[in-house]
Amino acid sequence: MNLHALLQARADANAPVRAGLIGAGKFGSMFLSQVPSTPGLQVTVIADLSPERARQSCRAVGWSEERIAATSFVEDGAELCASDAVDVVIDSTGSPGAGVVHALAAIENGKHIVMVNVEADVLAGPALAARARKAGTVYSMAYGDQPALVSEMVDWGRAAGFTVQAAGKGTKYLPAYHQVTPDEVWTHYGLTPDAAKAAGMNSQMFNSFLDGTKSAIEMAAIANACGLAVPEAGLSFPPCGVDDLAHLLRPRAVGGQLEGEGMVEVISSLERDGRPVFRDLRWGVYVVLEAPNDYAAACFRQYGLPVDSTGRYAAMYKPFHLIGLELGISVLSAALRGEPTGHSRFFRGDAVAVAKRDLAVGDMLDGEGGYTVWGRLMPARASVATKALPIGLAHGVRITCPVKTGEVVTLNDVEPLADTPALQLRRETEAMA
Repeated sequence: MNLHALLQARADANAPVRAGLIGAGKFGSMFLSQVPSTPGLQVTVIADLSPERARQSCRAVGWSEERIAATSFVEDGAELCASDAVDVVIDSTGSPGAGVVHALAAIENGKHIVMVNVEADVLAGPALAARARKAGTVYSMAYGDQPALVSEMVDWGRAAGFTVQAAGKGTKYLPAYHQVTPDEVWTHYGLTPDAAKAAGMNSQMFNSFLDGTKSAIEMAAIANACGLAVPEAGLSFPPCGVDDLAHLLRPRAVGGQLEGEGMVEVISSLERDGRPVFRDLRWGVYVVLEAPNDYAAACFRQYGLPVDSTGRYAAMYKPFHLIGLELGISVLSAALRGEPTGHSRFFRGDAVAVAKRDLAVGDMLDGEGGYTVWGRLMPARASVATKALPIGLAHGVRITCPVKTGEVVTLNDVEPLADTPALQLRRETEAMA
């Protein structure tokens, strides 16, 4: 609780925490908007494929021309990672391959790395985190994004002496969404294609939130950070409001819907017939706690927590998250405390490619949020055993064997993958399953 005091001391000493941002898109821009009002924090280098576009992003979020002139703008993330003017590297590219390369470069240069890029974290985060620990640097999830917020709640619950029986987030979900393509996505968001284009919104990226891929990625990240279990059949997205969390998200053995104890799950803000769920958690995160004794269970009720019929299970939730506006917490925690705001410690969950339609020999996969595959959550041990294709490696890969709609795409169904740093770190991660 002293993060601001530590930061103020750096400001008073004229020794600011120096961050380097790779990728000045929406998430990165939200972070940049907070920098001028955070004394003691400075963004010294910004890397973007278009430095001029990055400068415009800085202007759009309110940076002065003096601040922009004092910042270096480069195209190459590796150059940023090697800069002596950077203490903490932030990867906000969204590209799994690029994220792995940037994390390796940051670690090799003795920098802390905040991985906004959850796609890269799920692909190879456990191996990257292990390398960072060995090098004496911090590898961290991005605060403000849901995996880090859930990890914080899980850590809090366990440290307070409770058993965490479920953890996750809310989203808008219907089963038909798994087949939605970028051509159809905007109708589900209540937008026209022209309006989305005018707002600079990327249809494939937004489709990954709708078709279930992003949920699978984020739940895998939480499972890997917290050591929680993953449903054998993947996420079930039960419709659930905040008042029913403790009742619904408890093990089946005691009347809930979870197949076991200590699991991740995503709840839907829509009933299966499309009606809105009462008091939904579409934008928020939650944990379900089990009391260790009768006295603690009684306290749940006395202090107003939503509980199940037994009183033994209670829910805590946060209805909103502020995404990049909160990212500075991760940067400062790494630089001032030497602590991550959540990081991959295990390999418990994986996000794997599933065919959106019948895939024929010669078809080219287009990755997360695209026309060909969506990402399903799978236990990591099952993913490794079946040679499932990670969603993070399912872009620009050609199909060599037919795959039916709804089937998991495996390494045996595609041409050999290029031997990239991402694949190498993925193999290190799979050895940890």
